[in-house]
Amino acid sequence: MSGFIDLHIHTTASDGSLSPSEAVALAAKAGMKAIAITDHDTAEGIGEAAGAAVKFGIELVPGIELSVDYKGRGIHILAYFIDTENEHLRRLLDWVISERERRNKLIARAMREDGIDVSLDALHKKNPDSVIGRPHFAAELVNAGLVKSVKEGFDKYLSPGGRYYRKREYIPMDMAFDALSKCGAKAVFAHPLQYRFSHTELLELTALLKEKGIVGMECIYSVYSPEESAYLKSLAADFELCVTGGSDFHGAGKPHISIGSGCGDMKVDYELLEMLKEI
Repeated sequence: MSGFIDLHIHTTASDGSLSPSEAVALAAKAGMKAIAITDHDTAEGIGEAAGAAVKFGIELVPGIELSVDYKGRGIHILAYFIDTENEHLRRLLDWVISERERRNKLIARAMREDGIDVSLDALHKKNPDSVIGRPHFAAELVNAGLVKSVKEGFDKYLSPGGRYYRKREYIPMDMAFDALSKCGAKAVFAHPLQYRFSHTELLELTALLKEKGIVGMECIYSVYSPEESAYLKSLAADFELCVTGGSDFHGAGKPHISIGSGCGDMKVDYELLEMLKEI
């Protein structure tokens, strides 16, 4: 079956600027045959997206992007065909919510100590359908007149070394893969070159992830050159992993990235989704 797909899309359920239904509508307008909604550490947008997918006649793959601990830093695992009602996945996401709230409270407290009027209750009321995180605190810095943009808020105050940055705890790797296995998901190593690992380090990590249960690697990505994609495809072949691809669309947060075409010339064939389904 021919056509193009995008297996990496974010919505307002995490840190995207479009609602799940708006993202599906935009994907349909872009001519996508299938998409995956893969919000960060939450599956809350899947239900709305599924309804919109029926309306617009587009295939929806229920997914998620998990931030997993690897030697003290976060690496991203995309999981497809998740069962959003699975108790093991639900428990995992409850842990994520608890950890996020812990961190958010520390950030809010630090900002209030500097006289910035911010509270988690207010943020939740202002963003009822979103997972509260650093983008929302950065927006409060804009409102307070300390910065001119959300990006500047991140760069100056909410990135490592910034006054309001507080370290997060990533999902323990075994916890993540245990839950994904038990909910029938197909796990994929997301944007492998974004972590700036050396070739040897990337081989080491890929071998570990293969052992833990990944079945694919995101080799086609918005900012990857044909040479970079070819390198990753070769790596995927060496580890007998499926090739996948997606834009990592966020909307206003990454205005240079479009659904389906990434930075302009990304193309992911539907046949890659068919291969993923067959595993």
